Amino acid sequence: MSERIGIDELLERVRGHLDRVEPKEAFDAAAGGALLVDIRYAALRERDGLIPGALVVERNELEWRLDPQGSHRAPEAVSHDLRVVIICNEGYASSLAAVSLRQLGLHRATDLIGGFQAWKAAGLPVEP
Repeated sequence: MSERIGIDELLERVRGHLDRVEPKEAFDAAAGGALLVDIRYAALRERDGLIPGALVVERNELEWRLDPQGSHRAPEAVSHDLRVVIICNEGYASSLAAVSLRQLGLHRATDLIGGFQAWKAAGLPVEP
């Protein structure tokens, strides 16, 4: 029988394998060639806006769109060495998504601490 853990413990475990970034670090990483990936659902994007230059990929499509070897990959998914910063609304689902990408070989995948809300609170660019 496998061990059963709750979501809080799971998050703590997976985050131990990520070099999570603060909003300003994510902004700088994007300027240096990292790919910001917004996985928030449409209603949140419509309500709060978008990060300029971020690739929008619904969470349920993420692995298919970011796998450099995948048949449905996004044009931006050029290499397993690509630095990817996953952004959800508040920085929870993004941690699980980043670990999933790491399991596909995207070893530099990580996520944004505090998600889009932290980005916006930091005064970084947002467009309607």
